[in-house]
Amino acid sequence: MKYYFNLNMTSQDFLPYYQGQVRVIKVTTLQGLTLEFPAMHLRAFLTAGGIKGQFCLQTKHNKFISLNKIA
Repeated sequence: MKYYFNLNMTSQDFLPYYQGQVRVIKVTTLQGLTLEFPAMHLRAFLTAGGIKGQFCLQTKHNKFISLNKIA
């Protein structure tokens, strides 16, 4: 299953996730569903300006497969 969501988070906002103080991030998909997944998967997209863009989260049987930035 593929889920699409937008994220606009400053690097300061992401700091607790990056440091491991908060392990799970919640997002709302473009379809209105609320998803939770390990925040560590967002580290690859972190820049000095934070994490911004549209993402596609792919799962199979409710298990994480991949996360890609699409815009």
